[in-house]
Amino acid sequence: FIQGGVKPHGEYCVFLITAGKRITHADMYALIALPPGVDKAEWLASNTVAFFKHINLFSSALSEFCTPSTCPTACGPGNAVYVWTDDHGRKLKCSAPLYFDYAMSYIQDLLTDEDVFPTKAGAKFPTGFVFMVQKVFLLLFRTMAHIYWSHYTQAQQVGLHPHLNTLFMHLTLFCRHHELLDPEDTEPLQDLITALGRQG
Repeated sequence: FIQGGVKPHGEYCVFLITAGKRITHADMYALIALPPGVDKAEWLASNTVAFFKHINLFSSALSEFCTPSTCPTACGPGNAVYVWTDDHGRKLKCSAPLYFDYAMSYIQDLLTDEDVFPTKAGAKFPTGFVFMVQKVFLLLFRTMAHIYWSHYTQAQQVGLHPHLNTLFMHLTLFCRHHELLDPEDTEPLQDLITALGRQG
């Protein structure tokens, strides 16, 4: 596969070949659609929490392979470099483990903020809630993209690649169905998304 005239990363070729390896071939569309009678904000909130927990757990399982020396920059497919923007608007180029630590801490803070993700009955979701959910899913997608780009071989070696493929397929279908990511965000992994869709 040649995209944009650039020879693909070795990890990229491997995960395209093994796209059929999943832990389930259940109907993913049944898992992502808004159930009848459920408030959309509630559905987005509960799924945001679930995806965060799963992806955080998955990245933790591979953390020994993702270090400042092995991953001095947070990168993804197409040699994209992810730069963290701090609370003051400063862009920080940092190692992958530091970038994803920032990302997971940011998401955790949002999820535990009652003003953003209310847990009390009758509490209203804030204006701009969907925008915040979109930002969370962008960070989660980048976490998965980095794993595929830099650590897929290690995921294979420890037998986690079927779990990774299943989780990624669920994530991308959910994001597409609920319009949480822009096409330019997912385009670098479109070959994989297409391959997983064919296997479904």
